[in-house]
Amino acid sequence: MPSVTRRIHVGNVAVGGGAPVSVQSMCSTDTRDVAATVDQIRRLAEAGCEIVRCAVPDAEAAAALREIRNRIAIPLIADIHFDHRLALASLESGVDGLRLNPGNIGAKWKVEEVVRACAERNVPIRIGVNGGSLEKELLARFGHPTPEAMVESALGHIRLLEDLGYREIKVSLKASDVRRTVEAYRLLSRTVDYPLHIGITEAGTTWSGTIKSAVGIGTLLYDGIGDTLRVSLTGDPVEEVRVGWEILKSLELREHGPVFVSCPTCGRCRIDLISVAEEVEARLRDLPQKITVAVMGCVVNGPGEAREADVGIAGGEGEGILFRKGEFVRKVPQEELADALVEEAWKLAQETD
Repeated sequence: MPSVTRRIHVGNVAVGGGAPVSVQSMCSTDTRDVAATVDQIRRLAEAGCEIVRCAVPDAEAAAALREIRNRIAIPLIADIHFDHRLALASLESGVDGLRLNPGNIGAKWKVEEVVRACAERNVPIRIGVNGGSLEKELLARFGHPTPEAMVESALGHIRLLEDLGYREIKVSLKASDVRRTVEAYRLLSRTVDYPLHIGITEAGTTWSGTIKSAVGIGTLLYDGIGDTLRVSLTGDPVEEVRVGWEILKSLELREHGPVFVSCPTCGRCRIDLISVAEEVEARLRDLPQKITVAVMGCVVNGPGEAREADVGIAGGEGEGILFRKGEFVRKVPQEELADALVEEAWKLAQETD
């Protein structure tokens, strides 16, 4: 059964309490480079990023957040470690959220200052537990970053905020392996009702990291766990956003852009289907509407899948049949298939806009 969580707001984005699962990413730019950071955030937003986070390693980065926030349209979260003054400076710059662990920013009075400033601005705090940076006493007691150790770390940070009367909280429990991450989230979801930010941290490159993220995040979402997500990939963060949306679309939790159906090909295929499918997917990637696009290669499943899609092709001998909304449109030579399918998809999108 889906876990029932409290609702908070990060800027104008609702998180938890039955709100749609939102897609986040984190800038890979130097936050002090305002122009580069704003440019990347705009690219992320165009891909569907709904909340973005920036690292704040020093006071100059914290100050830069003011101009960054003024030049972007999506909520901005400051990523803080160790120094509570960076959290306070980021709040002064107008950020919409903080990611920090109250236990690692020092004495209780420092936590109180941050909480007071957050309360004045109604800014939520994400407690971000990471398997690679657990407290030394927990590692000594549990031996290594077990799910139980990660949950205990999260609960300790939560208590620090609850003791100060602050409950505008969301929590993450990320490890670099899927099993440990999933089990940690399952344990915590049975213990607290705070919104959960889910993901597999340090998942890897775009190829391997996408697989691990899809398995881990997909498992949690299928269990009804997770209110917002970030796919962590070594590469362009725009790909994180695209992968995040594909995970949500595959579970029919959100709609965002086209849904692609294409066959794996076999010995019956008589057209260069792989290149057609890759070209069509690339050219329709930024199509805003939900349109099902089928690229099929032979007469076995091809006509049926293409007919069921909004637009589709079924391959033949050096040519393909173009379908639109279940109706035969025309036969198209192989060299024109990608153009014909893309044109039909955009035409349909404009008509249904």
